[in-house]
Amino acid sequence: MYVWGRLARTMLTARSRGPYRMGGESRLSFRCLPTDIDTNLHLNNARYMMLADIGRIDIFQRAGLIKLARERRWAPMMGGLQAVYVREIRLWKWFEVVSTVETWEDTQVIGRHRFVLDDGRTAALVMTTAGVYDSSERRFVPIDEIISILGHDFTPRPPTEEERIFMDSHAGLRALAKG
Repeated sequence: MYVWGRLARTMLTARSRGPYRMGGESRLSFRCLPTDIDTNLHLNNARYMMLADIGRIDIFQRAGLIKLARERRWAPMMGGLQAVYVREIRLWKWFEVVSTVETWEDTQVIGRHRFVLDDGRTAALVMTTAGVYDSSERRFVPIDEIISILGHDFTPRPPTEEERIFMDSHAGLRALAKG
């Protein structure tokens, strides 16, 4: 229930954060609760992914993608992720999840979720790749097309070397999983 409560709170307060613009960020505050911890009394690794999901949903909601996806019967889908943990988030501590759309190429979006402690230090970083699937046309939608439909005029920057390595690694792992 606590997961749904956090998601509901985020959706209900999205308007107060204003529309999401490319190059902007989603900043959501959370407290590490007893239901979030592992045996080391710090934020469980799976909880990082769930909170990154909420950051991503906040961006989708504020950018208008959720409404557009419903209208067109599209489905935003995660492709993969990579996480690094550099500092722990202890029980009862406040932290922020800062989520951004970093760039995109064709049908693939690169997102970043930074978990920030109250002193400004990064506790973890999650990089994601995602796309939007059009089930009626059985294809992933080019991100430039989505940006245009949403009424934005934004040219993505080229992926950094780290993002390119992540994208290539993801493609290789995906090929391995498909057999």
